[in-house]
Amino acid sequence: MLEPPRLAAHRREPILNVPPVITVLAAVMLLIQLIRDWVDLETGVEILALFAFIPARFDPSVLAEGVLPGGMAADVWTFVTYAFLHGGWAHVGLNLLWMLAFGTPVARRFGVLRFLLFFAFTAAAGAGLHLVTHEGELVPMIGASAAVSGCMAGALRFMFAQESRGVWRPGLMESAVHVPAPPLMEVLRDRRVIGFVAVWFVINLAFGLGEPAGIVDGSIAWQAHMGGFLAGLLAFPLFDPIRRRPGGDSFSRATRH
Repeated sequence: MLEPPRLAAHRREPILNVPPVITVLAAVMLLIQLIRDWVDLETGVEILALFAFIPARFDPSVLAEGVLPGGMAADVWTFVTYAFLHGGWAHVGLNLLWMLAFGTPVARRFGVLRFLLFFAFTAAAGAGLHLVTHEGELVPMIGASAAVSGCMAGALRFMFAQESRGVWRPGLMESAVHVPAPPLMEVLRDRRVIGFVAVWFVINLAFGLGEPAGIVDGSIAWQAHMGGFLAGLLAFPLFDPIRRRPGGDSFSRATRH
């Protein structure tokens, strides 16, 4: 019996097929870390002042206007650019491993433009919650963890869409990439999702309230992680190209540009 061409082509795809957008983001983060290791201390501080997220930048009672470089433009871009800076090779390596695991299926589902917008949106949401909880703080925040947390939440919205029972298995997210995502309330009733979220929150609280264990030089900005996660979970439908067809239970994929 002949196998349908599309199915045969699908089965010939490699197990590890990373979308180019993930590869490019990883390469940029690694290159930036290499540059930061190469430059002198003074230049490294200038890079942080210009691109890291510093809550005190938004509090005139702490820092006078013009003390930090970049001006009003930096007030905007640092909500995203901080995600490309890391506290060391272990920090960037850990974030890239998680981005590879959870960003890959989300990027494959969203496409390049939607994924980049989603990445920036969740990074900004993480910075926003960090700003609210660390008002006036001078310590810069860096790392892609908020955006990676957003990718985790985004993957949760569809990773179990093909199965209503059973446990997670390797490859489940990849097979669910083109499957319509169920409504959020249905997702939150899934015991696997509840378990995943509970463990994720406990781990973040443990790291945030404890010691970073040598992963980064400084404290863990767990509030930013949660901000990115919640943003990814709630705003997922705004970026998802797969839509429910009006008047029915079937779904269709929106046109990508």
